[in-house]
Amino acid sequence: MHHPLDKFQFCPVCGSKKFQVNNFKSKKCEACGFTYYANPCSASVAFIHNNKGELLVATRGKEPAKDTLDLPGGFVDMEETVEEAMCREIMEETGMTVREMKYRFSIPNHYLYSGMLIHTLDMFYEVQVVDDTQPVANDDVAKLQWIPLDQINPKDFGLHSISQGVERYLNEKLRK
Repeated sequence: MHHPLDKFQFCPVCGSKKFQVNNFKSKKCEACGFTYYANPCSASVAFIHNNKGELLVATRGKEPAKDTLDLPGGFVDMEETVEEAMCREIMEETGMTVREMKYRFSIPNHYLYSGMLIHTLDMFYEVQVVDDTQPVANDDVAKLQWIPLDQINPKDFGLHSISQGVERYLNEKLRK
């Protein structure tokens, strides 16, 4: 896989071709001195349970990993906290309103978008919603379903970090 900085051949400030590798995570323009750092994008991921102890699982409606399992969540927008992004994404994808959330852990990921490898930091939260009735699949979600924890296979989740996160979460929950 190529480094994301390989796609940037010209300085975004002055347009110079003298936009050179500075170190693993940055390029620097020899013409104007601008340095660009390729930092990861932030993303939110939700573990939502109903009153039967089932987990809300989505089926991806778009690439990457279309038609594989996923969890509600998505990218954090500019000027938005991860918690605000979590509430927005859950509302957009399920129609549900967040009542409470608790941070669990984070996992770095690579997300292929429009032919470019985006480095992300996926932050996983345990989320309680106002009403756990049947959610409605919206936005980039093709389907939503409640699945008992003991029937979930992390390998069915198409994005690597989500699969890892589900495995970690299940190991913690099912050990108790």
